[in-house]
Amino acid sequence: MIKLLVFDVDGCLTDGGITYGNHEDEEYKTFNVKDGFGIVSWIKLGGKCAIITGRKSNVVERRAKELGIHYLFQDVKDKKAILQEILEKEALCFEHVAAIGDDLNDMNLLDTVQLSFAPNDAVDFVKNRVKIVLANCGGKGAVREMIDHVIKHEGLEEEFKKLWL
Repeated sequence: MIKLLVFDVDGCLTDGGITYGNHEDEEYKTFNVKDGFGIVSWIKLGGKCAIITGRKSNVVERRAKELGIHYLFQDVKDKKAILQEILEKEALCFEHVAAIGDDLNDMNLLDTVQLSFAPNDAVDFVKNRVKIVLANCGGKGAVREMIDHVIKHEGLEEEFKKLWL
Protein backbone atom coordinates (compact mmCIF):
# COMPACT_ATOMS: atom_id res chain seq x y z
CA MET A 1 0.00 0.00 0.00
CA ILE A 2 1.33 3.44 -0.97
CA LYS A 3 1.46 5.83 1.99
CA LEU A 4 4.09 8.38 0.94
CA LEU A 5 4.47 10.38 -2.26
CA VAL A 6 7.87 11.89 -3.07
CA PHE A 7 8.33 14.73 -5.54
CA ASP A 8 11.30 16.28 -7.27
CA VAL A 9 10.76 19.97 -8.01
CA ASP A 10 12.48 21.23 -11.16
CA GLY A 11 11.16 19.23 -14.09
CA CYS A 12 8.36 17.59 -12.08
CA LEU A 13 6.48 20.13 -9.96
CA THR A 14 7.70 22.80 -12.40
CA ASP A 15 8.60 22.75 -16.08
CA GLY A 16 12.25 23.03 -15.12
CA GLY A 17 12.51 26.70 -15.96
CA ILE A 18 14.18 29.03 -13.48
CA THR A 19 13.63 32.75 -13.86
CA TYR A 20 15.79 35.24 -11.98
CA GLY A 21 14.76 38.76 -11.03
CA ASN A 22 17.00 41.81 -10.74
CA HIS A 23 18.02 41.00 -7.19
CA GLU A 24 20.23 38.07 -6.23
CA ASP A 25 17.54 36.42 -4.09
CA GLU A 26 14.72 36.81 -6.65
CA GLU A 27 13.85 33.47 -8.19
CA TYR A 28 10.58 32.57 -9.87
CA LYS A 29 9.00 29.20 -10.54
CA THR A 30 5.58 28.35 -11.91
CA PHE A 31 3.61 25.58 -10.24
CA ASN A 32 0.56 23.81 -11.64
CA VAL A 33 -2.71 24.25 -9.73
CA LYS A 34 -3.89 20.76 -10.67
CA ASP A 35 -0.72 19.28 -9.15
CA GLY A 36 -1.39 21.23 -5.96
CA PHE A 37 -5.00 20.08 -5.85
CA GLY A 38 -3.86 16.48 -6.19
CA ILE A 39 -1.31 16.89 -3.37
CA VAL A 40 -3.87 18.48 -1.04
CA SER A 41 -6.33 15.69 -1.88
CA TRP A 42 -3.75 12.98 -1.16
CA ILE A 43 -3.07 14.56 2.23
CA LYS A 44 -6.82 14.77 2.96
CA LEU A 45 -7.00 11.04 2.20
CA GLY A 46 -4.45 10.47 4.97
CA GLY A 47 -1.33 10.17 2.82
CA LYS A 48 2.03 11.81 3.44
CA CYS A 49 4.11 13.86 0.99
CA ALA A 50 7.75 14.80 0.70
CA ILE A 51 9.73 17.08 -1.56
CA ILE A 52 13.33 16.04 -2.01
CA THR A 53 15.18 18.35 -4.39
CA GLY A 54 18.75 19.07 -5.43
CA ARG A 55 18.34 22.85 -5.45
CA LYS A 56 17.41 25.29 -2.69
CA SER A 57 14.72 27.91 -3.19
CA ASN A 58 12.54 30.03 -0.93
CA VAL A 59 9.78 29.67 -3.52
CA VAL A 60 9.74 25.90 -3.02
CA GLU A 61 9.59 26.33 0.76
CA ARG A 62 6.61 28.64 0.33
CA ARG A 63 4.79 26.21 -1.99
CA ALA A 64 5.44 23.22 0.30
CA LYS A 65 4.06 25.12 3.29
CA GLU A 66 1.02 26.30 1.32
CA LEU A 67 0.14 22.73 0.31
CA GLY A 68 0.81 21.20 3.74
CA ILE A 69 3.62 18.95 2.52
CA HIS A 70 5.00 17.01 5.48
CA TYR A 71 8.68 16.89 4.54
CA LEU A 72 10.84 19.33 2.60
CA PHE A 73 14.51 18.63 1.93
CA GLN A 74 16.44 20.97 -0.36
CA ASP A 75 20.03 21.06 -1.62
CA VAL A 76 20.15 17.25 -1.43
CA LYS A 77 22.90 15.21 -3.05
CA ASP A 78 21.74 11.72 -1.98
CA LYS A 79 17.96 11.57 -2.32
CA LYS A 80 17.73 7.90 -1.36
CA ALA A 81 19.47 8.57 1.98
CA ILE A 82 16.99 11.35 2.78
CA LEU A 83 14.08 9.10 1.85
CA GLN A 84 15.49 6.42 4.17
CA GLU A 85 15.46 8.97 7.04
CA ILE A 86 11.81 9.78 6.34
CA LEU A 87 10.88 6.11 6.17
CA GLU A 88 12.54 5.43 9.53
CA LYS A 89 10.68 8.36 11.09
CA GLU A 90 7.35 7.18 9.64
CA ALA A 91 7.99 3.44 10.27
CA LEU A 92 7.52 2.74 6.55
CA CYS A 93 9.52 0.90 3.90
CA PHE A 94 10.31 1.56 0.23
CA GLU A 95 7.27 -0.52 -0.79
CA HIS A 96 5.04 2.19 0.70
CA VAL A 97 6.45 4.89 -1.59
CA ALA A 98 5.59 6.33 -5.00
CA ALA A 99 8.03 8.90 -6.40
CA ILE A 100 8.49 11.10 -9.45
CA GLY A 101 11.75 12.32 -10.93
CA ASP A 102 13.06 13.52 -14.27
CA ASP A 103 16.85 13.34 -14.32
CA LEU A 104 19.87 11.28 -13.31
CA ASN A 105 20.08 12.66 -9.78
CA ASP A 106 16.66 11.09 -9.06
CA MET A 107 17.59 7.56 -10.08
CA ASN A 108 19.01 6.24 -6.80
CA LEU A 109 15.66 7.07 -5.19
CA LEU A 110 13.44 5.99 -8.10
CA ASP A 111 15.16 2.61 -8.33
CA THR A 112 14.13 1.73 -4.77
CA VAL A 113 10.44 2.68 -4.50
CA GLN A 114 7.30 0.64 -5.19
CA LEU A 115 5.97 2.94 -7.92
CA SER A 116 8.33 5.16 -9.91
CA PHE A 117 7.14 7.82 -12.32
CA ALA A 118 8.70 10.19 -14.83
CA PRO A 119 7.14 13.14 -16.64
CA ASN A 120 6.88 12.77 -20.40
CA ASP A 121 9.75 15.22 -20.90
CA ALA A 122 12.14 13.49 -18.50
CA VAL A 123 15.51 12.44 -19.85
CA ASP A 124 15.41 9.14 -21.75
CA PHE A 125 17.62 7.32 -19.23
CA VAL A 126 15.03 7.95 -16.51
CA LYS A 127 12.06 7.19 -18.76
CA ASN A 128 13.62 3.84 -19.66
CA ARG A 129 14.00 2.82 -15.98
CA VAL A 130 10.85 3.98 -14.21
CA LYS A 131 7.72 1.88 -13.99
CA ILE A 132 5.41 4.56 -15.45
CA VAL A 133 6.11 7.33 -17.94
CA LEU A 134 3.35 9.90 -17.68
CA ALA A 135 1.58 11.56 -20.61
CA ASN A 136 2.03 15.02 -19.08
CA CYS A 137 5.25 16.99 -18.86
CA GLY A 138 6.79 18.43 -15.71
CA GLY A 139 4.91 21.46 -14.43
CA LYS A 140 2.05 20.65 -16.80
CA GLY A 141 0.06 18.23 -14.65
CA ALA A 142 2.50 15.32 -14.40
CA VAL A 143 2.28 15.23 -10.60
CA ARG A 144 -1.52 15.26 -10.70
CA GLU A 145 -1.44 12.44 -13.25
CA MET A 146 0.88 10.52 -10.91
CA ILE A 147 -1.44 11.08 -7.95
CA ASP A 148 -4.50 10.04 -9.96
CA HIS A 149 -2.67 6.84 -10.92
CA VAL A 150 -1.78 6.12 -7.27
CA ILE A 151 -5.35 6.83 -6.13
CA LYS A 152 -6.64 4.36 -8.73
CA HIS A 153 -3.91 1.83 -7.86
CA GLU A 154 -4.92 2.02 -4.18
CA GLY A 155 -8.66 1.83 -4.88
CA LEU A 156 -9.32 5.29 -3.42
CA GLU A 157 -11.27 6.80 -6.31
CA GLU A 158 -14.61 7.00 -4.46
CA GLU A 159 -13.02 8.51 -1.34
CA PHE A 160 -11.21 11.03 -3.55
CA LYS A 161 -14.46 12.11 -5.22
CA LYS A 162 -16.26 12.35 -1.86
CA LEU A 163 -13.67 14.86 -0.67
CA TRP A 164 -14.90 17.43 -3.14
CA LEU A 165 -18.41 16.47 -4.31
